[in-house]
Amino acid sequence: MEEPKKIKEGFLGQKMIVLTPNIRKSIKNNPLISPFYLTAIGYYPHATGHDRERKTGSAEFILLYCIDGEGRIEMDNTTYELKANTFFIIPKNVPHRYYSSVKAPWSIYWLHFSGTNSRTIYERSLSDGQHQVHAIPFEEYRIQLFNQIYTILEQSFNARDMEIMNFRVLHFVTSLIYYREINPIVNSQDAISNSILYMKANLDKKLSINQLAEQQKISLSHYLRIFKQKTGISPISYYNQLKIQHSCQYLYFTDKSIKQICNLIGIEDQYYFSRLFSKLMGTSPSEYRKKHKK
Repeated sequence: MEEPKKIKEGFLGQKMIVLTPNIRKSIKNNPLISPFYLTAIGYYPHATGHDRERKTGSAEFILLYCIDGEGRIEMDNTTYELKANTFFIIPKNVPHRYYSSVKAPWSIYWLHFSGTNSRTIYERSLSDGQHQVHAIPFEEYRIQLFNQIYTILEQSFNARDMEIMNFRVLHFVTSLIYYREINPIVNSQDAISNSILYMKANLDKKLSINQLAEQQKISLSHYLRIFKQKTGISPISYYNQLKIQHSCQYLYFTDKSIKQICNLIGIEDQYYFSRLFSKLMGTSPSEYRKKHKK
């Protein structure tokens, strides 16, 4: 992709609003929205020649969401390609440059955000702590949400409107960052989702970590890494949680003995089952049954 000549920002059909210091101050003093709030927002359609460089970075985090065309982001000696239906978040106080393609100028929705929770939300966009261009399918409701945010800013800056606006900004940003979690069917065919389905179908067995990795035809080390990345816990811990959750149904809906339930969930040692149940549920199996059974 060729680099464009630098020109002043200004594109046919562009939208841009930058909040003034007094409005930002009122937002920062509002406990409902001070943890995460917008400071600037815009839409640049077919932004031929768009080129922005900040040698000392920005005081806020910057989200760039491309819906058409392409462009580049340069940061930390790395170049990131932004194409249609991708987004990227630039961290604050990091020198960077981003620019539109000459042959296929991008159309981007962008916003700057800040607040006490802003870094944590930005970090949720990282992959294993590394920056990444994220690809997501186009959804019309997200554009409608952006337009709602912009319309509110055009009409009013009173406290209640700023609260509604920033709630919607948080929704807009998280709809991008958490897209896969919000739409689990997207990931239904990945190795870990398949492994979890396999676990659920084999709760009556005692599967080892090696068997679980082999079932997915991937190395043990890779399986462990991607499983924890997706679920936050180890495969065996997840497998045991499924077993205990299933045992709760037997305790609640049936009169089966502890020994029978252990056989049904692939745990041979009743004492181990009781200890594991108490650890995860905060009470013993017998007390759980006594408290919850109809």
